[in-house]
Amino acid sequence: MKDSEPPLEGHDARSRLILSALHLFAAKGYEGATTREICEAAGANISAIRYYFGDKAGLYRAAFTEPMGDMPCGANLGAYADLPMPEALKRLFLDFLEPLKRGEVFQLVMKLHFREMIEPTGAWKEEIDAEIKPHHEALVAMLTRHLGLPAVDADVHRLAFAIIGMAVHFYVGLEAVSAIAPEVLGSAPAIDVLAKRLAGYAWSMVEGESRRLAGQGDRGAD
Repeated sequence: MKDSEPPLEGHDARSRLILSALHLFAAKGYEGATTREICEAAGANISAIRYYFGDKAGLYRAAFTEPMGDMPCGANLGAYADLPMPEALKRLFLDFLEPLKRGEVFQLVMKLHFREMIEPTGAWKEEIDAEIKPHHEALVAMLTRHLGLPAVDADVHRLAFAIIGMAVHFYVGLEAVSAIAPEVLGSAPAIDVLAKRLAGYAWSMVEGESRRLAGQGDRGAD
């Protein structure tokens, strides 16, 4: 096996196909990577794609989502929505940043996601609808309850995007962060520390919004 290919030992045929597809789709895109070369890299028969995934499109979607784990977008907010807000935020960031511990596989997933944005197949829109939007709505609902608001408005959405945006930066800016301050993402414990720090920053943002609301009646004012 070439050094640039993902390690396949210890995986079943389905997992090997996903890892090989992830590597080749990230490198060549959906159209550029052929099912034959994916199967050759995985050491699998071409019929295995139909058996496990239905077709090439099904394999692409599996490679696009499954390597990130059961929670590709991070926080399982429904499981701890009733916790105190500081603890809920800590769980959110710990979950969200967990994929960063997956090393090369995570980097390949991000490369594939970037490629999907410029060579869309529809997988990214499906990811938004199935994962990103529900998680955002759960965070918005949590913030709305905590702030004692009668309904969701644009400011709650702004706050939710700002909170999760802090973590998203470490996804899209992984290379820059690693070059500037490698100790921030250099180990699993370091990533957990980052998650806890981000939770503290986010809690400060929530408290700041609470103070802003207490000082004015108009949610749309500056």
